[in-house]
Amino acid sequence: MKTDIEIARETPLKKIKDIAIDLGICPDELMYYGKYISKLSYRLIDEEKVKQNNLILVTAITPTKAGIGKTTVSIGLALGLNQIGKRAIVALREPSLGPCFGQKGGAAGGGYAQVLPMESINLHFTGDFHAITSANNMISALLDNYLYQNRGTCKGLKEILWKRVLDINDRSLRSVVTGLNGKANGIPTETGFDITPASEIMAILCLSTSIEDLERRIENILLGYTYEDKPFTVKDLGVAGAITVLLKEAINPNIVQTTENTAAFVHGGPFANIAHGCNSVLSTKMALTYGEYVVTEAGFGADLGAEKFFNIKCRKSGLQPKLTVIVATAQGLKMHGGVAVDKIKEPNIEGIKRGFANLDKHIENMRKFGQTVMVAFNRYSCDTDEEVALIAEHCRCMGVEFVVNNAFAEGGKGAVELAEKVVELIEKRPSKQLLFSYSDEDSIAEKIEKIAKYVYGARHVMFSDKAEKALKNIHRFGYEHFPVCIAKTQYSFSADPKAVDIIKDFEFKINDIIINSGAEFIVAVAGEIMRMPGLPKVPQANLIYLKDGQVEGLS
Repeated sequence: MKTDIEIARETPLKKIKDIAIDLGICPDELMYYGKYISKLSYRLIDEEKVKQNNLILVTAITPTKAGIGKTTVSIGLALGLNQIGKRAIVALREPSLGPCFGQKGGAAGGGYAQVLPMESINLHFTGDFHAITSANNMISALLDNYLYQNRGTCKGLKEILWKRVLDINDRSLRSVVTGLNGKANGIPTETGFDITPASEIMAILCLSTSIEDLERRIENILLGYTYEDKPFTVKDLGVAGAITVLLKEAINPNIVQTTENTAAFVHGGPFANIAHGCNSVLSTKMALTYGEYVVTEAGFGADLGAEKFFNIKCRKSGLQPKLTVIVATAQGLKMHGGVAVDKIKEPNIEGIKRGFANLDKHIENMRKFGQTVMVAFNRYSCDTDEEVALIAEHCRCMGVEFVVNNAFAEGGKGAVELAEKVVELIEKRPSKQLLFSYSDEDSIAEKIEKIAKYVYGARHVMFSDKAEKALKNIHRFGYEHFPVCIAKTQYSFSADPKAVDIIKDFEFKINDIIINSGAEFIVAVAGEIMRMPGLPKVPQANLIYLKDGQVEGLS
């Protein structure tokens, strides 16, 4: 089979104005970024249509380094729905340059289920990530200037919380010292960099409902504490308007197309292991304005992305999916069943049986949220008929529908059965009332404990001294009503990335708690999670190059 980039390059693209016309959008409403990419003003969102149309969440079993294919299924399902005559749109996150040049090589789907033009989407796209990076670092520069201009006075800060960001993987930037080489160059300060998808500005952009809401949230960002132990925010700095100006284009959703020339909205990109893992509220609502069926995804496994999609994004936006699709692979189940990674392509019935515990836990969790659930199985050429039949029978015993997805190899035609089953479930027994893991009135500690116990399976939660201090500040400053966003490894239900099997009654330790008062959620850091990833021994960057003016090496 051809590579992703070969398929993408050979796919004839329609002009983006024609994609918009197909949706009923006047071309004059488009903000063009060349022939095939555009932004669309969020002010075109119709809340009544948002409520009427059908939202589908695609999530997955716990991810493995072998990959699960969640984005490919999301795009494929949208293609399949269009194949059976439904007006369907996929709404996805934007790729980050860090993983593209690090481990993954791209994040625009795969095979014949991609969003295009994939080179542009995987690289600089419409500049949203750069705008977020600039806005974040502009706050850093203005804060440093404030401290420099007020050095030696009572206007200084006792503690600075705000960090810079960069959209690359660079472990050397996790801890740095700025302001060296004399007074003229600032005040020497220990600080560091996070990756752009971990920036609170990214979370704010993805949760904002308007430019006014964006500015309000930016104003509320907590930057540090004064010597009187009072919060110091962007409002105190007096620059929320300037930062909003840097984001005035980035707030608008991006519209592109799929390998079958159907519409796709790609906007925002927080990671799910260090942030809330969902595309923007505005992008999802824009898709629901123009699509009868909208397929969206949440990052990593259902314990991370789906949990945050429900408890944060849906809670804050009022969105409610009609159905949740869990993506699984035989290779992933084998790995969770203890099969070594170099053996997962070999037939192993017992390994799959042991791996069912992971799938079952995710199904159980999604049902706790009140979701109607089905399983989409990504089949690989190494999967045997016996293995597929075993998984199908297990899903039947669990009371969930099971469909093999072949969109990677066949595009929309390979997802017709999946699309038909999705429509059937939505029409016959859609998810009713979305159930949250906790209430707004619970304390932050209670919210963390409920997720750890009822989603992960922990026995109890232990808070470090640093986390306990943060909990006191949260209570003191009136942030208890915020939802929580747990930052932890994506490879396990616990905070241990090596615990790939289902462990129960474990101790879940919170090492740190970060107040995102602009995004209006609290980040609880569990385990040794890095907010600035490093590069692997052989980065994907070693394989990316230009040949005859065309990009090679993206996938």
